[in-house]
Amino acid sequence: MNIPAELKYTKDHEWAKVDGNLVTVGITDYAQGELGDVVFVEMPEIGSEVAKEDAFGTIEAVKAVADLFSPVSGEVVEINEALEDAPETINSDPYGAGWIIKVKVADTADLDDLMDAAAYEQHIA
Repeated sequence: MNIPAELKYTKDHEWAKVDGNLVTVGITDYAQGELGDVVFVEMPEIGSEVAKEDAFGTIEAVKAVADLFSPVSGEVVEINEALEDAPETINSDPYGAGWIIKVKVADTADLDDLMDAAAYEQHIA
C-alpha cells in the first residue's frame, strides 16, 4: 500500500498535496484499490467553490459509484481534463497523473484537520 509521507489525508480517502495556498486533490491508493477499475470521474467546473468535507464530484468504477469529498474549502482553479479520456489513470497513478482537482484554499487552517501518512495508515488498518 502506497501512502506518500509528504501528503495529507482525509477520513474519506482523499489526499491533499499542499503547495502554498494551492492544494492538489486525488484519491488514495487504498481507495482506488477498493473501488476497482475506474471508468468515469465527475469533476466540478473551474471557478466553482468547494466546501471542506462536502462532495465536489463522483468517481464511478465497475463495482461502485462514490462521492469525492474536498479536504479544504476554496475555489477550483484546475481540473484534470486527461481523466475525461483516461479515468483509469487513477488506478495506475493515483498520486501522480491521477490527481483530480486543484483548489485555491480559502483558509489554510483547513489543513490542520487532515491526517498525516502515519495516521492515515492507522485509519485504514
